[in-house]
Amino acid sequence: MLARVARWIPALVYMTLIFYSSSQSDPAPALTNHIWDKLLHGAGYGVLALLYVWALAEERLAWTSMATLAVLLTSAYAASDEFHQAFTPGRMPDVKDWLADSVGAIIAVSAAAASTALRRPRPLQRSRPGR
Repeated sequence: MLARVARWIPALVYMTLIFYSSSQSDPAPALTNHIWDKLLHGAGYGVLALLYVWALAEERLAWTSMATLAVLLTSAYAASDEFHQAFTPGRMPDVKDWLADSVGAIIAVSAAAASTALRRPRPLQRSRPGR
C-alpha cells in the first residue's frame, strides 16, 4: 500500500512546481524568449504524463487503460492550470497552451508505449519439419 502511494509523489511534486510556475507573472523569461512556448508546454506536460504512467503502473491496469488515464489526467491538470492563470497578474488562460499540453502528453505516452513494445521479447518462430 505504501509503495503505491509513494509512486504518486513525483507526479505530485511536479504538479506543485507547475502550479508555482503558473503563479509567476513571467516565470522563466530567459527560457521563454528563446524557445517556442508551445514546445515548452508540450515537453513539460509530456513529463507529467510519464510520471502518471509510472504511478499508474502500480495499479496493474492494462497498458491502454493506463496510457489513456495518464493522458486524461494530464489534460485535466493542464486545463486547471490554464484556469489558475486567469487569477495570476500578467497571465492569461489560453486554449492553445492547453492543446499543446495535451498533445505533449499524447506524444510522450505514445513514445513510452512504442519503447515498451520494442523491448518486449518476441516469441521464436519454430520451423516446421518438411519446410
